[in-house]
Amino acid sequence: MAIEPVVYGASTRPPRGDYSRAGADYTCPQNFAAYTAADHDTYRRLYERQSALLPGLASEAFIAALPSLGIKDHIPRFEEINERLYKTTGWEIVAVPGLIPEVPFFTLLANRKFPVTDWIRTPAEFDYIVEPDIFHDLFGHVPLLFNPVFADYVQRYGQGGLKAQGLGACEMLSRLYWYTIEFGLIREAGGLRAYGAGILSSSGELPYAVQSPQPQRLPLQLERTMRTRYKIDTYQQTYFVIDSFEQLFDMTAADFAPMYARLRGLPEFAADERGVVAA
Repeated sequence: MAIEPVVYGASTRPPRGDYSRAGADYTCPQNFAAYTAADHDTYRRLYERQSALLPGLASEAFIAALPSLGIKDHIPRFEEINERLYKTTGWEIVAVPGLIPEVPFFTLLANRKFPVTDWIRTPAEFDYIVEPDIFHDLFGHVPLLFNPVFADYVQRYGQGGLKAQGLGACEMLSRLYWYTIEFGLIREAGGLRAYGAGILSSSGELPYAVQSPQPQRLPLQLERTMRTRYKIDTYQQTYFVIDSFEQLFDMTAADFAPMYARLRGLPEFAADERGVVAA
């Protein structure tokens, strides 16, 4: 049975990636031999630019974990990262051809496997790419999987996603992913810092999210977050802030089913809508 490409949002462009290589769980071998010298150079330049921006903007936990990715002057082999990652938190990364459906995605996370797109953007897309590529996934997501508390949160998210799918609540839960794992901010002793992969892998959104006076930054509240729509093609207008990864883990310990039922009868918030809701 052929594995079909996945498209999220409105797009007339077919997804990139060779889905004929994928198995039933959407994973595939990393085709390391297919990377060209230009591909490796793109990764090196992206890594060099983004790592230079991190001090004072990225969370301390992310900066501390980043060296665990290993080699930075070319695209790393997944098996080399997995040797270190599995020993540290029991996680491993698996290659996928691109975006994958919700249930396979949740299943991988629930089993401590993080899907990483195995192709890299072209030089023309150096500053902006529509779909996540290997640089976004490796640089943005994987370092914090070396952090035990955050790694446990991501697994819990996958387990919760499988439950949400059965309850028809994936859209609400996807907003929690977006505003924490992709675009989360954390308050540290040195001030506001980024821990979300979408921020950390973006040269423009990293300083904007942390320093710009334009967006609103709200304390993370589950109901407000799950009711808030988000933008996929612009910088965020709303960010949610946590005080620690332990706080994030504790906040998501409860069964979300009663919350889903309650939120279905409430209006949503626009991505740029101001204000909080009563606790």
